[in-house]
Amino acid sequence: MPNNVEKMSTNYSPNFDLRKRGKKNIKYIIFHYTGMKSEKLAIEKLTNFNSKVSCHYYIDNKGNLIQMVPDLYVAWHAGKSYWNYDRLLNDSSIGIEISNPGHEYGYKAFKKKQIKCLIKISKILINKYKIKKQNILGHSDIAPLRKKDPGEKFPWKVLANKKIGLWHKLNFEECNKLRGKKNNIENKFFLKKLKKFGYFIKTSKKNEFKKIVKSFQRRFRPELVDGKIDRECFEIIKSLISS
Repeated sequence: MPNNVEKMSTNYSPNFDLRKRGKKNIKYIIFHYTGMKSEKLAIEKLTNFNSKVSCHYYIDNKGNLIQMVPDLYVAWHAGKSYWNYDRLLNDSSIGIEISNPGHEYGYKAFKKKQIKCLIKISKILINKYKIKKQNILGHSDIAPLRKKDPGEKFPWKVLANKKIGLWHKLNFEECNKLRGKKNNIENKFFLKKLKKFGYFIKTSKKNEFKKIVKSFQRRFRPELVDGKIDRECFEIIKSLISS
């Protein structure tokens, strides 16, 4: 159990692998939103054996932290997932769920208390398990064809400023200037760079390509999530790969 986290409580889920893993096996932190109509329903689902889903940590609407699965056990939060050359990221990650109704039930901005709590627990986990900043991801990063969370309202830039995860080097003016501008470089080169960054690109279907691009935009260009590769998107991925 992490130390120095205010209002930490436990509400254990039965949904985890019985075999323990070593500290060295933990290399990712994955952020999720709950995507449920209410907090009560979200907690019920995460602690119900029949749901087959869980997480290690849950942050409620008031910014309180609840541990649902101990760190060294594999929680069932990532499902079919990929990043770089890793598959099925449950085995190598810690999952953090943040209470939010999500896109289906009136997606809203995350509360300051929630993000404050998230920053605290993330820093503890990063230090404890020596997690690299490029391995702090959203559910939609590792499963872009299935998931949208934590979504475009998740404050990735704020977290990156706290040394939690990555952000690009383009400033506000550069982004505005490039947004919507036609990208003269072929889309396949953009997708090649996405793959180099970590996204799993193995599809020839146009609608699936669009979902992957939207996942990238939700994280790094939340102002416009349209699935279209413009000049801003291309410069952002170039910046990320060089950082």
